[in-house]
Amino acid sequence: MQRFTAPYSSLPEETRGRVHPEGGADFRSAFARDRDRIIHSQAFRRLKHKTQVFVYHEGDHYRTRLTHTIEVAQVARSISRALGLDEDLTEALALAHDLGHTPFGHAGERELDKLMKPHGGFDHNAQSLRILTKLERRYAQFDGLNLTWETLEGLVKHNGPLVNAEGDPVGRYREHGLPEAILEYAADHDLDLASHASAEAQVAAIADDIAYNAHDIDDGLRAGLFGLIDLGDVPLAGEALSQVLRLYPDLEHDRIVHETVRRVMSAMVNDIIAECNNSNAKLNLRSVAEVRQLGRPFVVFSKQMDRQNRALQSFLNDRMYRHERVEQIMARARRVMHDLFTAYMHDPRLLPADWQGGQARQVCDFIAGMTDRYALDQHKRLFDLDPLFR
Repeated sequence: MQRFTAPYSSLPEETRGRVHPEGGADFRSAFARDRDRIIHSQAFRRLKHKTQVFVYHEGDHYRTRLTHTIEVAQVARSISRALGLDEDLTEALALAHDLGHTPFGHAGERELDKLMKPHGGFDHNAQSLRILTKLERRYAQFDGLNLTWETLEGLVKHNGPLVNAEGDPVGRYREHGLPEAILEYAADHDLDLASHASAEAQVAAIADDIAYNAHDIDDGLRAGLFGLIDLGDVPLAGEALSQVLRLYPDLEHDRIVHETVRRVMSAMVNDIIAECNNSNAKLNLRSVAEVRQLGRPFVVFSKQMDRQNRALQSFLNDRMYRHERVEQIMARARRVMHDLFTAYMHDPRLLPADWQGGQARQVCDFIAGMTDRYALDQHKRLFDLDPLFR
């Protein structure tokens, strides 16, 4: 079946290029090469043993950062295809979006940010940029992966502009300013921080929300943090559950869960596609530049779906992320991060030889790159205590 290309799609032949020009183009587009480099990176492989919500040893069927990332890429690719966008760029952005996350999920990130406050703080989005432009050292001609401008721009700005027209930080960066990693890179390779990102980047960002909410329903039920009956009054999830029970009254529990989750995801995906098509029927966007200069996100939920999504997020926040069991695990995770950072800052000789130097950012990079398993192993090695996780 012949696919159409939307007029506002990013086009690999019109890429703004790479910092280090490369020859020897092959059968892949520039964006496909970006995607492949991300998949083959060390940082991508480490996602296998990084926490999504549950630490790795709690069970084999809970999501990790890697399985979450793969699910995000699948959702993003499906939306991108339906909208006529560049699937390779969309997939590259989806696959790279969590590379900068620390071990132990958001608890690890918050603790590392707290520890790094005197040294510029920690931001997982900026850390992803550091990984892709500096910390991956595999190629003979350059540090990083030398990705295209469009991939790096989409990674940094997938949640919207970072500064306003006057150059002042906005959103999450309004209070403390932009992370140094983003400022340094943008000074040499302008990422147009005041505009929105491409439609492909916006698809990757909203696919993250879809995958996160849907699979956390699955993991929360699997962990017993809430039950199916608790979903009854939750918008979207309750409707999906009622539909499944009506169609399959004798279905066993695990299949009920799967059928409910897939209906939640399908409803969100279909809503986005319809909303984008309806919106563009009025806007008549003719280029990716018009998407960037629109002044608001283009890839969004309808107002009704947005309300339902917020209600679902609120439910998961109350019943899952703030659950006593999860908070106990994350408190132990913060202890591990604090102990490791303090030890390495006090005695840099505890670090591997190629990481020694005594600078806080080096220590931060080393810890941020750890998997849960490696962090726990290093904590045990350095402190010779009973494991904090049992």
